[in-house]
Amino acid sequence: MAKKLWGGRFRKKPDPLVEEFTRSIQFDYKLAQYDLLGSMAHVQILKKAGILTSDEASKLDKGLGWIYTSVKKGTFKPDLKNEDVHTQIQNILQKKIGDLALKLHTARSRNDQVVFATKMYCRTELSRVQMNIAELGSALHKIAGKNKNLIIPGFTHLQHAQPVYLRDYLGAYYEMLLRDKVRLGHIGDNLKITLGAGALAGTPLAATDYALKASQLVRGQGPGGSLSIEATQNSLDSVSDRDFVIEVLSALAIIGMHLSRLAEDLIIWSTKEFDLIEIDESFCTGSSLMPQKKNPDVLELVRGYAGRLYGNLVSVLVMMKGLPLTYNRDMQLDKEPLFSSIEIVSGELKALTGLIKTLTFNKEKIAEHLKDESLYATDLVYYLVKKKVPFKEAHDIVGKLVRHSQDHSVRIQDMPDLELKRFSDRFARKEVIRLFDPVVSVRSRHSIRRR
Repeated sequence: MAKKLWGGRFRKKPDPLVEEFTRSIQFDYKLAQYDLLGSMAHVQILKKAGILTSDEASKLDKGLGWIYTSVKKGTFKPDLKNEDVHTQIQNILQKKIGDLALKLHTARSRNDQVVFATKMYCRTELSRVQMNIAELGSALHKIAGKNKNLIIPGFTHLQHAQPVYLRDYLGAYYEMLLRDKVRLGHIGDNLKITLGAGALAGTPLAATDYALKASQLVRGQGPGGSLSIEATQNSLDSVSDRDFVIEVLSALAIIGMHLSRLAEDLIIWSTKEFDLIEIDESFCTGSSLMPQKKNPDVLELVRGYAGRLYGNLVSVLVMMKGLPLTYNRDMQLDKEPLFSSIEIVSGELKALTGLIKTLTFNKEKIAEHLKDESLYATDLVYYLVKKKVPFKEAHDIVGKLVRHSQDHSVRIQDMPDLELKRFSDRFARKEVIRLFDPVVSVRSRHSIRRR
C-alpha cells in the first residue's frame, strides 16, 4: 500500500473495499502534468514565503521537473497502489529526493490542487478541440468549393422543399462549427485558474504571491501562451466550483449534436433511396452475413455518441445539484465524464474530417431529384406575386395547381396555356416553363451572405 497524504488520526487502515471504491488514479492520472505545474508554482510560493530555502526549492523543482519529463515522454503510468494522481506524484517525489518532499504540501490541499489541474486540463484540451473544429470546417469549405455550382434539393420535414446550392447546405454546418469554436473560446477565456484556496478557507500565504509566482511559472503552458493565474477571490467557491466543467460538457454536447445532424444527413444521402453521395470504402464497414453491404458505421457512431455526450453533461449536473459547500467527494465523479466527452468529440471531429475529404456527389442522381416539380412551387408563387397577385392568393393558386398536377398525373410544364390560365390569368406558359430550372431558382434568392 502506497503512502497517503492523510491518515494521522486513523488507528485503522482503510478496508481494501474502501481502497478500491474510492480510488481515482485509474482516470485522474491524465491530470499529472497539470498537477506538476501547480506544484512547481507552489515551490516558488513557499520559497518566497521563507518556508523553503533556495537550495530546498531547487531540489524540489528538479525532482518535479524529472517527473514532468516522464509525463511528457509518456513513461508516467498510473500505479493502482495510489488512490489518486496527487498521491502518486508525492510518493515518486519522496523516493527521488527524500523527506524534503514532505514540505511540498505546506499550505496546500488536494481540494485546491484538483481544481487547478482540472482547469489547466480544460484550457489545453479546449484549444485542441478548437483546432479539430477548424480542420473539419476547412474540409467542409474545400469540398463546397470543389462543387461550388452544384445544386441539390433542399429539405424541410425530410421532404423536397426548394433547390439550394450544396455550398450553402454545407455552409450551414460550417456556421454551426464556427459558433462551437467561438463558444469554446469564450469558456476558455473566462476560465479563471486560481491558487491559494487550501482545503476551503485559504492559507496564511500572501494572495499576491499565488497570483504572481504561479502566473510567471505557468505562463506559456496555456493556449497561445496567454495563460494567467489569479489569486482566489473566494476560497470556498474555488474548491467547490464545477461550473467550468459543466460549461465545457455543455459546449461539447452541443458540438456532438451538430456533428450528429451532419452525420444523419450524410447517412440519409448515402441510401439507395436518396443516392446523393458516395462515402469512400475506407470510412465504411461491411456485414458478417450480407456480402453486398457497405455500412456508414463511422457516421452512425457519431450519431450514437451524442447520447453519451448528453449523459456526461447530465451526470455532472445531477451530481452537483444537492452538494453543500464546500468540497465533497462526489466531485471526484466529474473527471470521467469530462475526459470522456473531450475524447469523444476529438475523435468524432478527426474521423469526420477524413470522411468529408473523400465524399463524392452523384450528380446524375441529384439531377433526377431536381426534376421534381414540387421543388419549384415557391418560385411559382413569387412569379405571381411579381404580377401583383397577393401572396396568400398566389399561395392558394399554386397549391391548387400542384394538386391538379398530382391528381391527373400531368406535369405543370406540359400543361397548355389555357389549362394554366384556369388557375390564374397571370400565368404565361413560356414564362412558367423557365421557372422549372434549378439555376434560375437558386439565383432568384439573394438573402444568403456567403463567407
